[in-house]
Order: sequence, then structure tokens, then C-alpha cells
Amino acid sequence: MRIGVLGTGSMAEALATHWVRAGHQVAIGGRDIGKAERLARRVGGGAQPVGLRAAAEFGEVVLAALPFGAGAEVAQELQAALDGKALLDCSNPVGAGFRLLTDGGPSAARQLASAAPGAHVVKAFNLCHEDVWRMSPPVFDGRPLAVPVCGDDGEAVARVRTLVRDVGCDPLAGGGLERAGLLEATAALFIALWVGEGADAQAIAPPLAYAAGPGVPQ
Repeated sequence: MRIGVLGTGSMAEALATHWVRAGHQVAIGGRDIGKAERLARRVGGGAQPVGLRAAAEFGEVVLAALPFGAGAEVAQELQAALDGKALLDCSNPVGAGFRLLTDGGPSAARQLASAAPGAHVVKAFNLCHEDVWRMSPPVFDGRPLAVPVCGDDGEAVARVRTLVRDVGCDPLAGGGLERAGLLEATAALFIALWVGEGADAQAIAPPLAYAAGPGVPQ
């Protein structure tokens, strides 16, 4: 698969490294070509440094590894290059005090979709710190990490599910793009619990067998 990466930060590096190891072709796109060159060298696997537009044109899937707000601006600039592409949004619109910056408005993923209406936006990879995505693979107590994937286009979602597996994780059907805001709100809550309270967010939910109530123990 050809993957264009918009951004030269930590999320771009963590995910692109897995994907080149899985045999995908990757183009790292940045406004600063020097940063793109340095990241491409760290990622290895033949990753090529290019500008943002060239990365968007290159990819069958385009990862928007950009801060909230910047992603929509870049997507609007690259509308034509993104038409028909799977546009993968991993951003978290979380501000000071773990506040959800989109509260009362469209999700970050919806804003990206509005900026590039011809693209097929898919939300995934937003629930963990980049260092989790650097793990090879992210497995805890013998269980691979599950990654919710939200999107409306079946082919775009299928491509992203493949990329989730290539990171060593299990894709989880998260519903349509209208549910991306729930993922973003979940990230804000989890970050507040992890960072603000030092709490284990995994302790919130019971095991699946008890999700609808305790029932009768077997």
C-alpha cells in the first residue's frame, strides 16, 4: 500500500515505522523538507521525504499526523490531492485542563472531512500516547491492543483496519464517522484520568461478560 504522511512529529514516526516494516511504501511530507528528510532516515525502509502536497498525491491512505486545527488547514490546501483517498485522522482536540476543544461543535474528524470533502476520513490511533505506538507490538498481558476505527466509507475503513493490524493491534469496529467525536471525548477523559489523577482508565469498564449486568455466574 502507498501511504502518505502529513507531518514530521512523533505520531508520524511511530506509525510510519511499523508500516515500512510491514512492506508498505511511505512518503513523509512536511513543510520543512529538512525535517522530512531526518524523519525519513529514522523511519528507514525506503521512506521518501517530500512536501505535503507530494505526500497527499502519493498515498492511497494519507495519515494526517498534525495538531488539531492545523490538520483542517492543511487538508483544505490539499483538497484536490486528497480526493478519493482514505484520510486517517489521529488527532486529539484536547486543551488545557484536559478540556475537549470541540465541545459543542463538530469533531476534529468532521472538521477534517469538511476541509477536504472529497476525501474519506477515518478516525483511529487517537487513544494512546505515541510511545505506545512505538512498541513492537503493543501487547499487554498477552493481549494485543484494540484500536477503534470510525468511518463511513467501507474501502477506506478496510485499508485502515489493515494498517491497524500492521502495527500489531486488533481493529475494532467503532461505527460511522459521526462517532469520531465519542472517540475524541474518550481520549480527553482517559488523558485526564491518566495524567491528572494517576488513575488506571482500564478499571472503568467491567469484562465483556458483565457489560450488560452480572447475570448468573457460570
